[in-house]
Amino acid sequence: MAGFVVAVTGGVASGKSEATREFERLGITVVDADVAARAVVEPGQPALAAVVGRFGADVLGPDGRLDRAAMRRRVFSDPDARAALESLLHPPIRAWLHETCDAATGPYAVVAIPLLAEGGGRAAYPWLGRILVVDVPEAVQLARLQARDGVDATLAARMVAAQATRAQRLAMADDVVVNDGALGDLQAAVRRLHIRYLALAA
Repeated sequence: MAGFVVAVTGGVASGKSEATREFERLGITVVDADVAARAVVEPGQPALAAVVGRFGADVLGPDGRLDRAAMRRRVFSDPDARAALESLLHPPIRAWLHETCDAATGPYAVVAIPLLAEGGGRAAYPWLGRILVVDVPEAVQLARLQARDGVDATLAARMVAAQATRAQRLAMADDVVVNDGALGDLQAAVRRLHIRYLALAA
């Protein structure tokens, strides 16, 4: 059982996924908050029943599953609805992540939480051993976002502005990888951290 858990977080297009892929190549279990967010609203799960109770049955598709697109439309322009949805989903997501990390084999586990700063940081996840922030200068982030998602500069800037600031993420970091170079540089930085985490988990 992995008693030591490292959270990986960072802004959109920072390179979080590449970092977690490198941990996986090193044999470390990576638990993903996006997977958790889908798992807790599977049919039959209490969180799905709570969402239907709050928002009505029209948030379900014909197959009885949460219609994620319909739900996004409901909460996108309604801050109160978004806050209500988050209050229903964040606790079971955190519990799912904690249980899955606890069950992981290996010396330590990595949990990928893109919105860690927005979701309460260390106070919401007291079981984290370390927080690794994959950081990137905003100009690089905007350029990557436009290239990756095919969006214009205005939309890219809005997407970045909708997230926590770099300063907010860096304030909670135990470790920082600045990912403004080649992929090989990021992979090498992860391998160095892996050695440190093995020692901390021992």
